Amino acid sequence: MTPIILASASPRRRELLANLGLDFNVKVSEVNEIMEDGVPPAQLVEKLAERKAAAVAAESKEGLVIGADTLVVFAGRPLGKPASRQEAVQMINILQGQRHEVLTGLAVIDAATGQSVITHQSTAVCFKPMTREQIERYVNTGEPFDKAGAYAVQGKASIFIDSIQGCYFNVVGLPVAKLADALRVFGVEIL
Repeated sequence: MTPIILASASPRRRELLANLGLDFNVKVSEVNEIMEDGVPPAQLVEKLAERKAAAVAAESKEGLVIGADTLVVFAGRPLGKPASRQEAVQMINILQGQRHEVLTGLAVIDAATGQSVITHQSTAVCFKPMTREQIERYVNTGEPFDKAGAYAVQGKASIFIDSIQGCYFNVVGLPVAKLADALRVFGVEIL
């Protein structure tokens, strides 16, 4: 069986792969995740996912390398991970009471051949209205700081989610149905 390599430090992505019963290794890519201006968000997440997977594939002789990158997009503006407490508060304040989009780019690259599947998933998320005090208390939990859009749908922020349209796992950070389709291209069946 072809080895599977996850090019991500995300514990959530590791957990999702483990829940699928996949045997995999983790090799964190050290690529630049700076968002480029003027690139449409769907293209941007695909580029970043591909960049992560390609960096790890270049260091590997064999294996299917999985790269992923998630962005929250509100009114066409991408929101990455907050750099400060103030930025986390601002992001949650922008999202509260509003509908936004979560995009995850997914790249699977065969390290031996260079063959790749690159795609993305989009999910709409709607937050309930929140008070300034609720936002402050949420940010004080520390949960927002390594999350796109400053929230974790699977964590404490779940109490503020009014609705999700589309793939829940995409919002967590890995669209598992799309991943299964991509792996199938390389002859890997999850079930």
